[in-house]
Amino acid sequence: MQENLDVITAGETMVLGVPPRPGRLRHAGSLELKIGGAESNLAIALSRLGLSAGWVGYLGDDEPGQLVLDRIRAEGVDTSQVCRIEERPTGLYLREQIGTDVRVYYYRLGSAASTMQRDAFDADYFSDARFVHLTGITPALSEDCRAFVLWAAREARASGARVSFDVNYRSKLWGTDEAREFVEEILPKVYLLLAGDEETRALWGRDDEGFVRELAGRGPEEVVLKRGGAGSLALVEDEVLEHPAFTVAEVDPVGAGDAFAAGYLAGHLWNMPAEERLRVANAMGALSVATLGDYEGLPDRDELRAFLDDERSLGR
Repeated sequence: MQENLDVITAGETMVLGVPPRPGRLRHAGSLELKIGGAESNLAIALSRLGLSAGWVGYLGDDEPGQLVLDRIRAEGVDTSQVCRIEERPTGLYLREQIGTDVRVYYYRLGSAASTMQRDAFDADYFSDARFVHLTGITPALSEDCRAFVLWAAREARASGARVSFDVNYRSKLWGTDEAREFVEEILPKVYLLLAGDEETRALWGRDDEGFVRELAGRGPEEVVLKRGGAGSLALVEDEVLEHPAFTVAEVDPVGAGDAFAAGYLAGHLWNMPAEERLRVANAMGALSVATLGDYEGLPDRDELRAFLDDERSLGR
């Protein structure tokens, strides 16, 4: 087990089947096997930036589970606390792109990850971690997973780690009332809250500065609002900061929020001021959407620095 990890995250990572080109799944002659999961996307992004990250989850004791584990390990992420479950399968999802519309089909009911419980890993694993990152996807999977996320947040705080929580609302997993209730329950345990403006409008009907301040009043010391092409906004030490989005040609929007969150956490770990953290987060989101795949095109630290400095490489 790796010690002194910068960030530990926990959640479900699935095998992803995606056609080699845009179009309906029914017409696809083949599917490329990838992996996808908000939490592992973030861990991989941080690892590529030279930071240490650990990912915790349940996987089936099957070939898809081995595929997931191999891909995450290959990115330098610590997987020492991953559990393999014999009687449950690894989750699967399929994706198609029709025009600018990306559609996702989940096959995760009864998956290994949906049985994740409080004993998923030793609470001592949190020791010396600077951040523990959780999302609103995991508690939507089952009552056990819901209890696990609350337990993880509580144990992380007790160990001295800062809890980062990304709302990551998934309408295919639960309704707005359930999601809103969970977010409000975990808020007092959260140091950094990340949410998309579409999510806050769906759950609370608001995305204005006053609402951001209301969320901060419920516990988080920092609240970051992701606004896509409009950039981002952060409330830090009672000051509202904004940063515009970077202009890039969008190729694949999936994973942008995870890349953004990784960038903001990296900024923290590099002791950057809040405005620079936002800039790094926006850059990571832009680099994510400019390439195919949930995480495949994410940069290393030199590539991120070059993008921020607006350097151009001939590539030869």
